[in-house]
Amino acid sequence: MIKNFFISLLSLFLLLFPEIAYPGGEVVVVQGLRVAPYEEALQGFKSVCKAKITRLILTEMEGKEVLGKIKALRPELILAIGMSGLLRVKSIKKIPIIYLMTLNPQSMLSEDDHITGIDMNIPQERQLQLLREALPEVKTAGLLYDPEETTYFVQRAQKAALKEGIKLIVREVHNSQEVPSEIKKLKGKIDVFWMLPDITVCSPEVIEFFLLFFLENNIPTLTFAKKYVEIGALMSIETDPFDMGKQAGEMASEVLAGKPVKDIPVVEARKEKVTINLRIVRKLGIEVNEKFIEKVKVIK
Repeated sequence: MIKNFFISLLSLFLLLFPEIAYPGGEVVVVQGLRVAPYEEALQGFKSVCKAKITRLILTEMEGKEVLGKIKALRPELILAIGMSGLLRVKSIKKIPIIYLMTLNPQSMLSEDDHITGIDMNIPQERQLQLLREALPEVKTAGLLYDPEETTYFVQRAQKAALKEGIKLIVREVHNSQEVPSEIKKLKGKIDVFWMLPDITVCSPEVIEFFLLFFLENNIPTLTFAKKYVEIGALMSIETDPFDMGKQAGEMASEVLAGKPVKDIPVVEARKEKVTINLRIVRKLGIEVNEKFIEKVKVIK
């Protein structure tokens, strides 16, 4: 009886003074939708940041006033997972915002010193180092890009290729209809095709064409997502959502401890997941460093 009384009293106390239960403060998570990578990222965040978390899933809040809900909650911090989450909250100026699972949002955040986060990008230099580790004989790589989509990545890729001693052949496309003809121009000129996360180049209507084209011409494809390795690319280098969540949690802990967001720079994903398809290795008739294969995820 006395024990139950004290449990009830403690519960009431924590309800009235939630900051005691959650000494790390309160965080509102604004998430575009429920998908596995976003869920993994959130679990990574929770493993580091012990704040009270209220989650808003945009696809489950149709017709509801999200910004009003956030302002009513008055959190110390907003965590935006995915581009749609970031776009929905970026206009909130008085609450610090950390984003993740978002590809190159800096162009739209140039004047927002209350926002920081983790760029969903493995540094281009690191990608080429991994490529060279897998295929030491690579001397020339090719890529296609839409200047309106991935200029930022191409500039970094060019610097990385120069540093790694790899010749990089770059061709512009402005719509998906231009992709097949530009792909064909790379035949006989490259050792590997570097597939960037460019929505023009990777549109559904052309993705199968160029993966098949490169397979038929014995040119391996380096990509950014495992799903393309499963349908013809040789190797993928992608971010680790759980670790990105941990990075965001580390940032959040600093913000909740009083560090200004403007003093916390945007960083890139620090951990990659690599997958290689051995069926494609055999199909292309190429040799891949055995020690490299031992360290990565393999599709047989």
